[in-house]
Amino acid sequence: MECPNCHHNSSRVIDSRSSDENRAIRRRRECENCGFRFTTFERVETAPLLVIKNDGTREPFNREKILHGVMAAGQKRPISSEQFEHLTDDVENKIRKQGVSEISSKKIGQFVMDDLANIDDVAYIRFASIYREFKDMSSFMKTMEDMMAKREKDNN
Repeated sequence: MECPNCHHNSSRVIDSRSSDENRAIRRRRECENCGFRFTTFERVETAPLLVIKNDGTREPFNREKILHGVMAAGQKRPISSEQFEHLTDDVENKIRKQGVSEISSKKIGQFVMDDLANIDDVAYIRFASIYREFKDMSSFMKTMEDMMAKREKDNN
């Protein structure tokens, strides 16, 4: 493994442990040339997954887009980076469990909304305002009312 510090091609593993709920292995490495220590992750290579966009085009699945979207929706909200990462991992796992090679962006958006609704109401509404492309104020209000009714039901 190439050292990120000196770019030497030889390093040794100091420590290995399971990570990401046993879906990855975290390895601490030390460069044999300069002694710099760094971390690598080993994951199972998964089959390529294509996302079918609203216009019918297809593009490779990119988990970073999900992470960026939920972080934008949760900006200035009391949501930790770990919660954003966990939500993104959960959505990716739901997608992979579908066992398909293609999935619609609408389905991915619904997975995100389902998880975001359990984390923060404001972030949920922000994400929904983009994802659902509200045509008018009444459809936006209906979504908010549904969310409030769900919260009341969950609290009783």
